[in-house]
Amino acid sequence: MRLEHHSETADRIHGGWLGRIAGNMLGKPVERGGYWTRERIDRYLRRTGALPLTDYLPPPPADAGEGEFDLRPEWPQCVRGRVHGSCRDDDIDYTVLGLHLLEAHGFGFTTEQVGDMWLRRLPYLQTFTAERVAYRNLVNGLTPPRTATHENPYQEWIGALIRADVYGWTSPGDPARAAALARRDAVLSHRGTGVQGAMWAAALIAAAFTADGPREAVAASLEQIPPDGRLARTVREAAALHTAGATWSDTLTELEERTRGLHWIHTVPNAAVITAGLLYGEGDFTATVALTVRGGLDTDSNGATAGSVAGVLCGADGIPRQWTEPLRDRVRSAVIGFDGARISDLADRTARLAATVPAGSTPPEAVRGGADGPG
Repeated sequence: MRLEHHSETADRIHGGWLGRIAGNMLGKPVERGGYWTRERIDRYLRRTGALPLTDYLPPPPADAGEGEFDLRPEWPQCVRGRVHGSCRDDDIDYTVLGLHLLEAHGFGFTTEQVGDMWLRRLPYLQTFTAERVAYRNLVNGLTPPRTATHENPYQEWIGALIRADVYGWTSPGDPARAAALARRDAVLSHRGTGVQGAMWAAALIAAAFTADGPREAVAASLEQIPPDGRLARTVREAAALHTAGATWSDTLTELEERTRGLHWIHTVPNAAVITAGLLYGEGDFTATVALTVRGGLDTDSNGATAGSVAGVLCGADGIPRQWTEPLRDRVRSAVIGFDGARISDLADRTARLAATVPAGSTPPEAVRGGADGPG
């Protein structure tokens, strides 16, 4: 699987940026997994005449009862007809920060440099769960890997996974390299399945550049995480149910049962939703992000990751305009120095980094799981 044209690679990277931001915006109004179940999301879509879902979420119905559809406070900036550039969100902040990290330190960056970049560029109150714990631990003088393990009950949640995209975009066609880079970032705040989630997502995105569709990308991503871990087992189960002809809804119902008891921000159930969205979306951008967000749980994070993969698969030119035009080529960000940046400029900068990578340059620490604990 060889990349033939740099211009095609640049278009796919641009597609990844646009897809990540659009998918994040789609899922943001309904990001509260304990409340916005699959059933409630579809009830909302039926009430607003938005099934099948082919655009951003519609505004809430005027006759909704109190507490019936409790959208996030940011919803007026994220629903169709009201999107004028992207909302600020941590799912995008970390992508921007990852690009800045690579520009500042190159692909030989250390985990300590990731932490230093957070302290210099990311406001504390814009961090959450494992990232906020790691940030606090950094301020208190701890160093990796203790920043991830000290008083951190969120070590296996989805935070490291949402930071992984830039490592996939800058490793086109090289999932092993992408996974190794993502691991070096992830161990600042996560261990075990939390680290594996970042490696899996980065590998999935890198594989999408050369894969013949989402199924091949999913298969390639599994080669970069421990095969007997809970994450790999869950992704394989999703793929097996898809192959067996189960419906998207039945697949998610089965996977919900198998991951019962895990928090709605845990890596494993969210990876199941992302995998199902990708497989049943069959490479179509709109179907992929719509199914992924309708799958519930951490909807904005999942929509962002699935949108990134789908955007790479189809390229920027292949994303329907109803998703990209409202973004106005602008991104809001809490990362100091990046608020209001042009999405196209961020994509160009990412493509320039990707073009500097020699073939076969996988970092030596590209190992399965390593010292991060069992999954």
